[in-house]
Amino acid sequence: MTVTAFECLACPLDGEPLNTRGSAWQCPRGHSFDIARQGYVHLLPVQKKRSKDPGDSKAMVAARQRFLQAGHYQCIARALNEAVVQDMSSGAACLDAGCGEGYYLRQLGQSLPEDVELQVLGLDVSKWAVQSAAKQDAQPAWVVGTNARLPVLDNSIDRLLCVFGFPVYEEFARVIRPGGRLIMVDPGPDHLRELREVIYPTLNERPDSARTYPDTFQVVGSQSVTRKLTLEGEQCIADLLAMTPHLYRAPAAGIEKLKALTHLDVTVDVRVQVLIPASD
Repeated sequence: MTVTAFECLACPLDGEPLNTRGSAWQCPRGHSFDIARQGYVHLLPVQKKRSKDPGDSKAMVAARQRFLQAGHYQCIARALNEAVVQDMSSGAACLDAGCGEGYYLRQLGQSLPEDVELQVLGLDVSKWAVQSAAKQDAQPAWVVGTNARLPVLDNSIDRLLCVFGFPVYEEFARVIRPGGRLIMVDPGPDHLRELREVIYPTLNERPDSARTYPDTFQVVGSQSVTRKLTLEGEQCIADLLAMTPHLYRAPAAGIEKLKALTHLDVTVDVRVQVLIPASD
């Protein structure tokens, strides 16, 4: 297999095509974006930021990296890879919109058949996540950016991944090529149930129903992935919590209860859904 960097980037200020000029990406109107020494480019204008340092913190990225590299979510990666490569032609372009520290794109690259070439772009709003991804794998293109305005040209993506992410369907529809696919990974009703039972005084049951989508997309495939994990050690359990929104939502008493644990059996329950633009 061959993984190459996706290059159909668009200026986040005016939408014009970006081209490399030495150590920077530039658009025809003169906007210029330096390539960091780690190899990524920052395409999130300050006026588009919702905070001074948006997205996952450096500590959260490190926790996610430790947990994922331990192989706990390998079952999710395998199901995602299967959905990506189905009916995919060589030379296709893949965007992970909310790539984190790049785990799922690295797993995808390692799973590709030898005769397949894939253009790859990882995008995240967290500069710490993108820095980590670029340090671990220099082959894809890595970008700090936002799903609210993807710095990608129209109709340039064959596979768009949104793994536990924040979809912006209007933007997704804009960048996906005719015949392309959107692949969503979302938690099921029992995802991390045991962790939630520890940190919340009352567990709110999640409805056993898939995410609803706008009329611009239609679901053409769905797979449930369920597995039991055994987590050993305070660090591993803390890393899992740091990867989730529960880190900020759970009451302090619940967090303290979790910190006291050195062993936790927990359920992985996710849905992998494949969608196509309704116009297809």
